[in-house]
Amino acid sequence: MHVRKLLPIQIIVVLFCLAVVSCFLVSVPRYYERLVAECILSACKVTPAPPMPLAVLQQEHLTVEGYAMTFTVIDASFTLLFYLAALIILWKCFREPLGLLASLMLVSFGTTFPSLVWAAAELTPALWHWYDLVDMIGWITLISFFLIFPDGRFVPAWTVKVLLLICLVYLYSGLFPGAPFRFTSWPNLAKAFWLLSIILLLVSTQIYRYRKKSLPLQRQQTKWIVFGMSCGLGGFISISFLFEPALFQWGATAYIYLNGILELFLLIIPLTLTLAIVRLRLWDIDPLVKRTLVYIGLSVFVVAVYILSVLYLSRLFQTKDNVVISLLATSVVAVLFAPLKERLQRLVNRMMKGRHDDPYAVLAELGNQLVKPISPEAMLEVVVTTIKESLRLPYTGISISVNGQNTLVASAGERTDELLPFPIIHRGEELGTLLVANRSLGETFTAADYKLLDVLLTQSGPIIQNVNMTIGMKLLADALQESREKLVLAREEERRQIRHNLHDDLAPRLAALALNAAAAEKHVVHNPETAKELMVELRKVIRSTVDEIRTLVHDLRPPTLDELGLIGAVQERINELGQSTRHLTAAGMLAGMEFSLHAPDHLPPLPAAVEVAAYRIITELVVNVVRHANATACTVQIKITPSHQLVLEVTDNGVGIQPRPKPSEKGGLGLVSIRERAAELGGHCVFERLETGGTQVTTTLPL
Repeated sequence: MHVRKLLPIQIIVVLFCLAVVSCFLVSVPRYYERLVAECILSACKVTPAPPMPLAVLQQEHLTVEGYAMTFTVIDASFTLLFYLAALIILWKCFREPLGLLASLMLVSFGTTFPSLVWAAAELTPALWHWYDLVDMIGWITLISFFLIFPDGRFVPAWTVKVLLLICLVYLYSGLFPGAPFRFTSWPNLAKAFWLLSIILLLVSTQIYRYRKKSLPLQRQQTKWIVFGMSCGLGGFISISFLFEPALFQWGATAYIYLNGILELFLLIIPLTLTLAIVRLRLWDIDPLVKRTLVYIGLSVFVVAVYILSVLYLSRLFQTKDNVVISLLATSVVAVLFAPLKERLQRLVNRMMKGRHDDPYAVLAELGNQLVKPISPEAMLEVVVTTIKESLRLPYTGISISVNGQNTLVASAGERTDELLPFPIIHRGEELGTLLVANRSLGETFTAADYKLLDVLLTQSGPIIQNVNMTIGMKLLADALQESREKLVLAREEERRQIRHNLHDDLAPRLAALALNAAAAEKHVVHNPETAKELMVELRKVIRSTVDEIRTLVHDLRPPTLDELGLIGAVQERINELGQSTRHLTAAGMLAGMEFSLHAPDHLPPLPAAVEVAAYRIITELVVNVVRHANATACTVQIKITPSHQLVLEVTDNGVGIQPRPKPSEKGGLGLVSIRERAAELGGHCVFERLETGGTQVTTTLPL
C-alpha cells in the first residue's frame, strides 16, 4: 500500500493504542482496590479466582492485600508483555498493513483478555462499554489477522464471507450492549462451540495455506503462527477446566499458580507472532515442535497413568489416602516413563522427519514394491516416492542423461526453487542425479538423513541402469525405424529420379531415333544423299544416347569398380587427379602434390554397398585435399582388420581440418555427408587434426 494512503490508518492505530494503554494504566490501581475491597472475600461479576474466606488465606499464610497484589501483578504483566510485542511489531513493520493489524490486535486482545480491566470497570458503565468495544475490536482483528497471515490475502477465498459473519456477531454485541441474543448472553456451551469453531477455522486455513499456496519463508512463518496459536489456545482451554468449582476445589495458592500458568500459555501467541512477523530464527521451530509434542504426550500419559493407578489400587485394597498406594502409582509411572519417552520421541521424529532411524524397514518396503511386475519407469516413481515419504521431504526427483541432456524421468511432490543434487553411482559410473528439497527454509539434513539417503541411492543405481538400458533400446528401435523409413524414401526417390531420366531424356531420344530411321528408310531408294545425311545424324544421336546411359549407370555404380575392383578404381581415380594436378602445377595454379596408395594385393569379396561407399568416401576425401588442404602430399591406405572391418585412411600435410566441417556447397558428399554414409552401413568416421600439421580421416566400415 502507498505510504500516503497508509498514513491515516497509521494515525488511527497509534491513537487507538495510546487511548487503550492510557485507560489500562488508570484501571490497574482501581483493579487492586476492588480486589481488596470486595472480590477476594466475596463474589464479584468478574474475578481472577473464586472468592476465598479469610481463614483459608490465613491458613496458607496469605493476606488479602498480598493475594490481590499477586493477581494484579500477573494480569498487568500479561497485558504489558502484549503491549511490548505490539510495540516491537509497530516499530519494525510500521509501513506494513499486516504489522498495523497485528499491533492493533495485540493491544486490544491483551487488554481485554485478563479480568483486570473488567473488574476495574464493573462499577463504571461508560468504561465498561469502552472495554466492550475494545474487546470487540480485539476479537475481530485477531480472527482477521490469522485468516490473512502472512501475505495479506484470504486463502481460501470463501473465508472472507465467514469473517463477515463473525464480524456481524461481534459488532452486534459490541455496539448494542442491551440488545438480546448478544454473544455475552449466550449459554456457556454455545460460547464454547463458537470459540472452538473459530479456532478450527483459523488453524485449518493456516494449514491449507501452508500446503497449497505459501512460499518457503511464508511456510516457516505459518509454522510459528500455528504452533503459537495451538499451544496458547490449547493450554488456555486445558487450564480453564481446572477453574471449574464443580469439578475441582483448590486452595488460594493453587489459583495463583493456575492463573499464572494460564496466562503464560497465552503469552506464547504474542511471542511466536513477533518472531514470525520480524522473521527471527524461523528455522528453529521444528525441534521446538518435536519437543513440545513429546512432552505433551508424556504429560498426558503421566497424569493418566497416575490417576488410573491410584483409582485401581485404591479400589483393589479398599483404602483411601494411603501413602503406599501413591508410591506404587509413582513407581508404575517411573517404570513406564523411559520406554514411553523413547517411543514417543521416535514417533514424533518419524512424523516430522521420516523414518531415517529404521532404514531396513524402508528397504524392505521398497523391495516389496519393486518385485511387482512394473515397468522400469514406474520403478523410478516408486523410488522417488519412497525417498520422499521416508524422509518427509516436500519434493524428490531423479534425472538421467538422455541423448546428452539431463532429463527429469521421475518426480514426487511440489518442486521448489532450491534443490540439492545427490549423484547416483553404480559400478563406478554416475548414472543420474537425485534432486531433493529441504523440509524447510534453513534446515539441513542430519547425519541419519544422509545415511538413509546413501542406502537408498545405492539401491537406486541398478534400477537406473535398467532404465538407461530400456531407454537406450527404445532409442535404438526408434533410430532403426527412422533408418528404415529413410531407406524406403531414398529408394523411392532414386527410382523416381531414374524414371524421370528415362522418361524425360532417354524416351524422347529413342523416339527421335525411330523417326530418323523411318525417314532414312523412305529416302534410301529415291534420295540416297538425304538418307545418308539422316544416317549420320542418327549415328550422332545414338552415340549421345549411349553416353547418357553410361552417365546414368555411372551414377548408380561406378563401372570401374566392376572392371578393376576397389583398389584398381581408387588407383585410377588417384592417377587422374595426379595428372590434373601436374597440369595445374605446370601452369602455376597449384603447388606440386604427390599421391600414394597403400593397400593389400587383393581384397576379399566386398558387399556392393560397402564397395561403393568406400570408393565414394575415398574419392571425395582426395578431391577435398586437392581443393582445400593446400598440401604437397596425400596418402591413401586401405586395410582389412582381424575383426573383419574395412579401414580407410586418407592423410595429408596441409593446413588442417576446420573445427566444424560444413557440407559441400558444390554437390559433393561433403565431410558431414561422408560421416552419414559411413553411419548408414554401421561404421564411423573420425576427423583428426594432426600435431605435425595436416589432417587424417579414418573411416571404418563393417564387412
